[in-house]
Amino acid sequence: MLKALSHQDFRGVGGPPGMLWYDRPATRWFEALPIGNGRLAGMVYGGADRERVQLSESTAWSGGPSATDVSPTARQQLPRIRELLFAGDHAEAQRLTAEHLLGRPRSFGTNLPLPEVQLAFPDGAPARDYRRTLDLDTGLVSVTYGQDGIRVTREVFATNPHGLIAIRLTSDRPGSLGFALSIRDGVIPGHTTTTDSCVVFSGHAYESLHSDGRQGVALEIRAHLEAEGGTVHRAGDVLRLEGADRAVVYVAVGTSWGGEDPRARAESLLSAGLEAGYSAVRAAHVADHQALMRRVSLDLGSAPADVAALPTDARRERLASGKADDALIALFFQYGRYLTMAGSRRNSPLPLALQGLWNDGLASSASWTNDFHLDMNTQQNYWAAEPANLAECQEPLFGLLEGLAAHGRATAEQMYGAPGWVAHTVTNAWGYTAPGSGMGWGMNVTGGAWLALQLWEHYEYGLDEAFLRERAYPVIRGAAEFFLAYAVGEPEHGWLVTGPSDSPENWYLAPDGSRCSVSMGATVDRVFMEAVLRICAQSAELLGVDADLRTRIAAARRRLPPFRIGRHGQLQEWLHDYEEAEPSHRHTSHLGALFPERQITPRDTPDLARAAEVTIERRQQAPGWEQTEWVEANFTVYFARLLNGDLALTHLTSLIADAGEANLMTFSAGGVAGAAQNIYSFDGNAGGTAGVAEMLLQSDGREVELLPALPGAWPDGSVSGLRARGGLTVDVRWHAGRLAAARIRASRAVDIRLRYGADLLEVRLADGETLALGLG
Repeated sequence: MLKALSHQDFRGVGGPPGMLWYDRPATRWFEALPIGNGRLAGMVYGGADRERVQLSESTAWSGGPSATDVSPTARQQLPRIRELLFAGDHAEAQRLTAEHLLGRPRSFGTNLPLPEVQLAFPDGAPARDYRRTLDLDTGLVSVTYGQDGIRVTREVFATNPHGLIAIRLTSDRPGSLGFALSIRDGVIPGHTTTTDSCVVFSGHAYESLHSDGRQGVALEIRAHLEAEGGTVHRAGDVLRLEGADRAVVYVAVGTSWGGEDPRARAESLLSAGLEAGYSAVRAAHVADHQALMRRVSLDLGSAPADVAALPTDARRERLASGKADDALIALFFQYGRYLTMAGSRRNSPLPLALQGLWNDGLASSASWTNDFHLDMNTQQNYWAAEPANLAECQEPLFGLLEGLAAHGRATAEQMYGAPGWVAHTVTNAWGYTAPGSGMGWGMNVTGGAWLALQLWEHYEYGLDEAFLRERAYPVIRGAAEFFLAYAVGEPEHGWLVTGPSDSPENWYLAPDGSRCSVSMGATVDRVFMEAVLRICAQSAELLGVDADLRTRIAAARRRLPPFRIGRHGQLQEWLHDYEEAEPSHRHTSHLGALFPERQITPRDTPDLARAAEVTIERRQQAPGWEQTEWVEANFTVYFARLLNGDLALTHLTSLIADAGEANLMTFSAGGVAGAAQNIYSFDGNAGGTAGVAEMLLQSDGREVELLPALPGAWPDGSVSGLRARGGLTVDVRWHAGRLAAARIRASRAVDIRLRYGADLLEVRLADGETLALGLG
């Protein structure tokens, strides 16, 4: 029986964040190690003959704002398309949607990769005793090796306090250090110059695949060389250092996004860093990094000594061969936290894009761009933020949402004649809210609303009423106002439905056999319309405002269609039981009812929970199942919510083994969704971390469940610092597959029900109180 205890010893709970390490330099992007400060990022290759740091910057966007993205005939044709869908003329509705409703972006743009900062070293003997590491506890990449009787050490990091990347080089023989510093190999047009101490690249983020080739930010990259001893001389667009004892290269980037002066920003950052000095910059970085990273620890057991001695890429390959490595899974969990905080910080100007902060150049050169996808990926990017104790990392996402709400008002009015705001499938750095430009994916009307749930989640975890009133509620209220005006009565039952819209990014077979994507009343729309309406009413009640709106919402919620189980036992993806045109499709947006929502749960709606499980089974069993990184992350959290820890672990393992690379960064598989090759996608890393958190702790604002989906393969372990809704921080230790002890810390007074299996305990915690728990 679960009971409160007077004391529990929690010394040793969890473990250090861990380290990725390799015994050779990186030769390709998926072997390089990522660093980032929330705006500026690098992929560090660690070569002995040449160091490469491939740069990315969150505001390095092509394209620009536009007021002509919405089809001018959309509002006029909308009623006709709805009539056709209700009448069963799906093919004609599909044709008119393509002609009149799709967005017409003129210069949408994409985030573009920046050039590389390169340090070319003199020819030497092959490197010996090589070691390359990323220490998750400090955020430092280190490279060490012996060459020609000299021990060489490099240290690279991206600092948020100083806004720079720093590269420090030392050797154990005075006067032996030399290299050629350059900025090379970029896709952005520009030119490179040098000063006595700096290599400077100036250019514009122009490209013609996703924009008109004439719009994009101006940018400047400055690589400043500071050496102790030796000489520096200019050689064209290169700085050459010879005979130094040690050296530091500081890298700063400025762009014109948001009206900034690129040169002034880069020079200001460099000036502040140089004035502080390397030791102070490094110390500030480590302190800032550890303040976030050390909030959570996880121990799933130590690897055997022979396994622990393997480089990280070898351990991932070993996992892919079918051999267990729970310590590697714990490392992957912490790596997702590292990437979240390296890619998105409180002061970041933009949130994590499809590729987070690390642009490999493949998404931006593909048909789908490195933008913000609103039909799963951007949401998944932030799934780990609240439970994994990185709440402030969501701040740039909230800024994006506020911008979408502002820009989306014009789209709601022009396209639908509705109040409030709407955003569809994709957005960019310029506030795009119109539908996408392609059938099958462009007409997702709940993308913005789905993303807005992150605002409510932030409130639920922290219970900050000022945040709810000033930031969350205005956005959520606008989304609710849109749906109240946009939804229409379905003629057969009178249900309130949305459409024409997609169930991202899937297609169905209409009764006449035609292959269609748009419908009325797609289940995903029902899920997120219900969520936004419920949250809006709940927020208004908490704030004591908008009584009339609450009444309208209550009436609308009563008219929403029920979830329905189809002929195969599956949860229906559409209002009617259509056959899927692509049974192996990767998207399962209607299972948003299971996660992030709790409209379907195994305890409250067991039949629907089983139907959700059948949906997953059918997708996996279909020939050509589109297994990719975010799908495996989805299935991990789905099975955690279904309280099946063993299957959650199966998919988490597949995420690392089948959709993770040598540097543990996840990828969207080549051959899926038009990708010609594996393309880095941040969502798998964040989604996997969220999956581990869901397996160990779940909360819904009323109940906190300990070890809800603990896999049998994790008999002993501990975690500390996970967060639960209600302003709670939770530590848990388990032994032999059963709860051994738990500790709950409240940041404010709260009444909560604690659950472990069938055991329940109602408790009231005071502000700042800590409760110890165990089994009695």
